[in-house]
Amino acid sequence: MANAAARKKTSAGMSDKTSDIVLTAICAIALIIVAYPLYYVLIASVSDPYEVYAGKTFLLPSGFTLDGYKAVFADPKIVSGFLNSVKYTVIGTCFSVIMLYITAYPLADKNLPGRKWISLFFVFTMYFGGGLVPTYLVVQDTGLMGSMWSLFLPGGVGVGNMIVVRNYFQHSIPHDLVEASEIDGCSKFRTFLSVVIPLSLPILAVQAVFAMVAYWNDWFTAMIYLGGKGEPLPLVLRGILMKSSAAQEQAAMISGGYAELNKQTELIKFCSMIVAAVPMLIAYPYVQKYFEKGFMAGAVKG
Repeated sequence: MANAAARKKTSAGMSDKTSDIVLTAICAIALIIVAYPLYYVLIASVSDPYEVYAGKTFLLPSGFTLDGYKAVFADPKIVSGFLNSVKYTVIGTCFSVIMLYITAYPLADKNLPGRKWISLFFVFTMYFGGGLVPTYLVVQDTGLMGSMWSLFLPGGVGVGNMIVVRNYFQHSIPHDLVEASEIDGCSKFRTFLSVVIPLSLPILAVQAVFAMVAYWNDWFTAMIYLGGKGEPLPLVLRGILMKSSAAQEQAAMISGGYAELNKQTELIKFCSMIVAAVPMLIAYPYVQKYFEKGFMAGAVKG
């Protein structure tokens, strides 16, 4: 009997070890599938474009060159575009998170008068919207054209994210703790600042990441509403690429000119992707530890 139990235990141990190996292999394959495209863009940005399109660039750069980065950083707007993107991202993230909190926290209170109808009003906007033209007219009539606030105010509350934050308040923050703080003399505002916000840092980090990525990558809204003033980095990079493409077309009839400009245009494409992505890749690890915990806590329990 003892030998049978030992064999069973050994068999179970081998099974667990095998499953760990299989899961590790699956995770490694998934990591390669997800990470390799970004790595490929990175090595392509410092490779000869003709070598890239010939399939000679796989794991290491081929025909190493920094001409693409030199062309990108030679544009005088690149620094101002970067600073504008940082400004818009910081202000927009703070604004979005504040708007989420001041809408989600009251709706998490089951005693709020008209809570059901207010929630339905928000949900309605998720499915029905005026579109670009009515939004443009509203921004124009409110005098926000050319102002950075045109990037934030029209979409100040992300309803889907607000519902996630509301669920977090309802199910992850003990109601008894909120009541105890009010019994001890805290006002609702003091309770919100001293109790609710410190306990909701994981979901705050998640929503901050969502907002950061959205504002950092947003170029279309800036192109529509800013009118060429205070362009963010993605819009500056788009302008650099368009200038290179236009110069390439103009040189199409010049012997030798087209090939060289085409090469530079392809390099700029890859370099622009890396320049735009690197700041977010640097910022993400600092909040990654809160990401899964906060998102799942706000997503479960309807």
